[in-house]
Amino acid sequence: MPDEVDAIIVGSGINSLVCGALLARRGWRVAILERNTRPGGCIVSEELFPGYVHDLLSTSYPLFTSGPAYAELSRDLHGEGLEFVQNGYATGVIRPDGRFLAFKQDISDTVQRLNTACAGDGDTFGREAERLFGADAGLTFGLLGQDPYSWRTMREVVSVGMRRGVDGLAEFGARGIENLRRWSDRELRGELFRTALAPWPLHMGMGPDDACSALIGKTVFASIIANGIPLVRGGSAKIVEAFCRLIARHHGVVHVDTDVERILFDGARAVGVAANGQVWRARRAVVCNVTPTQLYGRLAPNAPAQWHKRAHAYRYGRGCMQIHFALSAPPSWPDSELAQVPLLHLAQSLEAVSMAVAQANNGFLPARPTLAISQPAAIDATRAPAGGAILWIQMQDMPATLTGDAAGEIQVPADGKWNDAVRERMADRVQRLLEEVLPGFAATVVGRRAYSPADLESLNCNLVGGDPYSGICTPDQYFWLRPFSGVSGKRGHATPWSNVHHIGASTHPGPGLAGGSGWMVAKRLLR
Repeated sequence: MPDEVDAIIVGSGINSLVCGALLARRGWRVAILERNTRPGGCIVSEELFPGYVHDLLSTSYPLFTSGPAYAELSRDLHGEGLEFVQNGYATGVIRPDGRFLAFKQDISDTVQRLNTACAGDGDTFGREAERLFGADAGLTFGLLGQDPYSWRTMREVVSVGMRRGVDGLAEFGARGIENLRRWSDRELRGELFRTALAPWPLHMGMGPDDACSALIGKTVFASIIANGIPLVRGGSAKIVEAFCRLIARHHGVVHVDTDVERILFDGARAVGVAANGQVWRARRAVVCNVTPTQLYGRLAPNAPAQWHKRAHAYRYGRGCMQIHFALSAPPSWPDSELAQVPLLHLAQSLEAVSMAVAQANNGFLPARPTLAISQPAAIDATRAPAGGAILWIQMQDMPATLTGDAAGEIQVPADGKWNDAVRERMADRVQRLLEEVLPGFAATVVGRRAYSPADLESLNCNLVGGDPYSGICTPDQYFWLRPFSGVSGKRGHATPWSNVHHIGASTHPGPGLAGGSGWMVAKRLLR
């Protein structure tokens, strides 16, 4: 039988690795148990075509490198060979008519570029960035990145409340729940900046018409401009490899092909887990990087009724689709500057982004999905053969269950499930959209591999329905209410059992691969 350890961590995503590394460094014996054949959760790299290293799911890590987990572990991870690379550019947008904006990793330069595109829009962005990183920093980043129930966060809220008064807090709250369309209609003059901002709420599972999308869109965009888009030299899986070496160096273990079937309890405390027909004993804690429906369903079916009810009410969002292109030559963008941008969006307008989201929300394949396009080989030449390139395409506006096709071109199955035929027809549509702005693109394609929402769920069971964020990020299950409001005085990452803790994208501070929930729970355990 396996040895007894201090902490068992179920699942091996970024939050599990962060939590395991922090505990192991402090002398805890840690065992991370992963059901798949490789660790890492949504961090997976694979040579899909000879010589081309593709990140199947996540590819850039701005929230991780700017967060507290990396600040604490960076020296150890670099010592294990991890290297992030950037090139001075951050993001950009291109429209089907060829108009574009490219942004460097520089707030002042972005202000100038936006003012050049449309006088006044740059000044508006500059004021928003100044407020975000200045007067509102404590509240915004406390809300998004700190333990919401810690004394530190509570002190910040009280302090700001005393300085601003009730009216000031109400104003902040109103700005916090405003949607991006309303804010941009009021504050922006040019279509290009509206189009550039519109896709960013999608990176948190929202749309431009959703509550809080103005705060999220502006915050994510400004943070990208300030911190850039870091990629991993050699492929994202190098993050996982570095973490596994670090954990092993401190006598922890990461086991794959180990399917945790249930948590074992002795009264009000967990004493271990059952996995692959064996019992793993835990002296101090069991930490679960799973969705609420998994935790209070399969792993702990005897949870109190209130917890089952809240977990059953938890909702998952739209699906996501990934397409990976291996190219014999770099893309022929209308301007050479776009070839240096690590992540840009192909979108027609804010209205088109909203329409695609609405179509997907109602089960329809969008006629013109919004494309997030990463160019990893442009930043890290090790990803492709000499002269070659990679396009990493992500669409966060896909239906989890199919009702129809908004363009009336693709026949969807009667059962509403994704199949290979629908996936490839949708990939053909995306390739046609790319060819609108990339002349001769088809002739450079060495290989194409597409992953539907159903494929993504098969890769990672936390991506329910292909939702890359493990749950809708609407205000009722986001911020301090993620995964749901408190039950019996238990909140945040707590569960009905004193030594069982819940982490992952389904918990505060939500998705983004920052490792935030793993960091928070590790800190709490070490205290």
